[in-house]
Amino acid sequence: MGKHYDELTARMAEVIDLNHAESLLNWDQETYMPAGGAMARSHHLGTLSKVTHDMAVAPAIGRLIKAAAKEQDVTKSAVKSAMLREAKRGYDRSKKLPSDFVAEMSRTRSQAQQVWIKARQASDFKQFAPWLKKNLDFARRAADYFGWQDHPYDALLDVYEPGMKSAEVKAIFANLRNQTVPLVHAIARAAAHVSDACLSGHFAKEAQQAFAEDVSRKIGYDYARGRLDYTAHPFCTNFSRDDVRITTRADESFYNTLFFSVLHEAGHGMYEQGIAPAFDRTPLGGGASLGLHESQSRLWENLVGRSRAFWQHFYPQLQEHLPHFKDVPLDVFYGAINKVEPSLIRIEADELTYNMHIFTRFELELALLEGSLKVKDLPEAWRAKYQSYLGITPPNDALGCLQDIHWSIGLIGYFPTYTLGNIISVQLLDKIKRDIPDLDGQIARGEFGALLGWLNKNIHQHGRCFPPTELIKRATGQSLTAAPYVAYLTGKFSEIYGLADEKSNPTH
Repeated sequence: MGKHYDELTARMAEVIDLNHAESLLNWDQETYMPAGGAMARSHHLGTLSKVTHDMAVAPAIGRLIKAAAKEQDVTKSAVKSAMLREAKRGYDRSKKLPSDFVAEMSRTRSQAQQVWIKARQASDFKQFAPWLKKNLDFARRAADYFGWQDHPYDALLDVYEPGMKSAEVKAIFANLRNQTVPLVHAIARAAAHVSDACLSGHFAKEAQQAFAEDVSRKIGYDYARGRLDYTAHPFCTNFSRDDVRITTRADESFYNTLFFSVLHEAGHGMYEQGIAPAFDRTPLGGGASLGLHESQSRLWENLVGRSRAFWQHFYPQLQEHLPHFKDVPLDVFYGAINKVEPSLIRIEADELTYNMHIFTRFELELALLEGSLKVKDLPEAWRAKYQSYLGITPPNDALGCLQDIHWSIGLIGYFPTYTLGNIISVQLLDKIKRDIPDLDGQIARGEFGALLGWLNKNIHQHGRCFPPTELIKRATGQSLTAAPYVAYLTGKFSEIYGLADEKSNPTH
C-alpha cells in the first residue's frame, strides 16, 4: 500500500532539491556574486531551470500522481491527499510550459536583474526598458501557455494567489480605496500633529544592524537556521525550513529603512521556519499563498513593530544602540514611525498610504500586460499615477518605476499580494487578541512566545496543506474581508492624529 505515493514523493523531493539549488544561486547573485559573474550565472540558472523542469514534468510523475490517487492510505489521509493535490497542481502547470521556454526565461530574468541594478543606480529607465519588454513577453507567453479566460493577468496571479482573479482584486482594491481615502484627507488636515524629523540624522549601519538583529532574534527569528545579509532590494529566501535567509539594505541618514525591512523579512522567515518538519522536500513545504506570506511580514513589521506596546519595551534599547534618540521622547518617536505622509518609496511608506503604491503597480501591470500601456511610456504613466493617488511626482526613475526588483526578475502578478497581506494580517490579529487577551501586555514586556506560538499553530505549521481561502477561514472563522483592516487603520490613526471618530471614520 502506498508504493506509488512513496515513489512520487521521492521523485518530488529531488525536484524540490534542484529548485532550492536554483534559489541558492539567486540568493548569491543578489548578495555576494561579483558583477562580472552575471552572464555566467544566467547560464547556470538557465541550465538548472531546464533540468529541473524536465524532471518535474517527466511522464512518470504524471503516471505516479494518477496511481497514487487510487491508493487507499492516500485517500484516507488528509495530509497525503493535500500533498497529492499540490503535486498535481504543480505538475499540471509546469507541463504547460516548454522546457526551452523555461530555460530562456530564466536566463533572461537573471540578466535583466543585473541590468536593473545598473539602471537604478544611474536612474536611467532606458537602460532597463528593453529587458522589461522581454520579461513582459515571457509573462504574456506564460499566461497563454497556462490558459486564461477573462484576462491574461489571472493566469499569473494564480501562481502567487491560487484561485484569485484580477476582477476580485479590482473589487477589493476599489472598496479599500473608497473607505480609506477620506481618512487620508482627514489626516492631511491634521498633519501638523506629527513630525518625523527625529528619524533623520546619522545612524551608523553597524549599530542599526546590531539592534535589528537583537530584536528579530527576540521576536523569534532563529539565526541558528538563518542569517542576515545586504542587497539592493530586501527579500527572504529559503533552501529548507532549517536554512531561511533574510536580507536588508541600510540608509545611514534615515532610521526606518533597515529596521522595518528586517522585521518584514523576519516575518517571512519565521513562517518558513515554522512549517512542519515533515513537509520539508515535499510540495507542502511552503506558504499557502503570497498573500498569507505577506500577512506574516506585515503583521510583524506594522501591527507589532509599529505598536506602542512594542516600543515601550524596545525603545530604551534603541536609545543605547543609537544615542541620537536619547533626547527624543517615546511619544514623539512613536508618532514619527507612524506618520502618514505621501512618499515615493513603497517599502518606506506608512501603513495608510502603502496601499496606494500597490494600487499603482497593479493598474500599471494590467495595462502593460494587455498592451494598452507601452513600455517606453511607463515612467510618465508612473508619475501620473503617483500624482493622482498620492499628490506627489517622482523626480527621477530611481525614485519612480525603477525602485522595485520585481519586474526585473519576472514577478508580474505579485504586487497585489502585499495589500491582501495587509488585510489578512489584521483579521489574524483580531482573532489572536481574542485568544490572547493580554497580548499587548506581553508585547510591552518583550514576550513574544505566545504570539509566535499562535501563528505557528494556526498558520505556519500547515504549510500548503490547505488552500489559502480555507486556511484564512480556519484560522479566523471568517472569509477574507477588509472590514477589520479598515477599522484598525481608522482607530490607530484617529488616535495618533487626534481626529474625532465621527468625522474621520471612512465607513460613514
